[in-house]
Amino acid sequence: MDPRTLTAAQIGEHLARMTRPRKAWLRLLTGDGRATVRELAARYQARRNAARAEARRLRDLYREERARRRTGLVVAGIDEVGRGSLAGPVLAAAVILPHRTPIAGLDDSKRLTPAARERLDREIRARALGFAIGAASVQEIDRLNIQGAARLAMARAVEALIPAPDFLLIDGRDRLPLRCAQAAVVDGDACHACIAAASIVAKVARDRLMRDLDEALPGYGFAEHKGYGTAEHLDALARRGPSPAHRRAFLPVIQMGLLLL
Repeated sequence: MDPRTLTAAQIGEHLARMTRPRKAWLRLLTGDGRATVRELAARYQARRNAARAEARRLRDLYREERARRRTGLVVAGIDEVGRGSLAGPVLAAAVILPHRTPIAGLDDSKRLTPAARERLDREIRARALGFAIGAASVQEIDRLNIQGAARLAMARAVEALIPAPDFLLIDGRDRLPLRCAQAAVVDGDACHACIAAASIVAKVARDRLMRDLDEALPGYGFAEHKGYGTAEHLDALARRGPSPAHRRAFLPVIQMGLLLL
């Protein structure tokens, strides 16, 4: 088919349907005398390059766990959320992903929009070979400190996971007090698919919990800031004092006097 005999609209329709157009055909489009056709070709090539880059990214994201699964290991990714919040529990998720078909768009939860996280959370839960959530309460955070509480939440997620994993990939620097073989990976949610999936499941679950907490304890804005120390949150603390959901060890020094009243 000679693109020179087609209108720009017809060429656009063909490009929308084609998965792998012939290189010679694309060369004709890029050299076409019509600026609209050249623009269509450029946009198509940009989309194609982006799709190739995303496919490479996903291959790299899944590489570690696929290698371990080939040796017969069941690999789980672990991540937590809420470590730096002033209120609410810390949550962790453990996820075992299927390894044959990658989840499109899977990424570190911090790089995703809320809508993308919600969509991916649904897909991860539907397709995961297993997932579980663990939590450590505000009281446990104050008693153990946040590092100990985060490790406790992650350990609880792993212990609730079915099937039981053979190997853990954990985001961060901390290993867990479990007998399972494991590796801690700094920024693991950006380089391992199962950790990225765990970061999404944990983030979505905690955001929902904080929205529920906002209904139970109105006036602090938990639904908006999720307990983190925004200017609005600090202002609400100054006006209202801490709620039962606030971590006493985390409150700004200026607020500590309120706890003694």
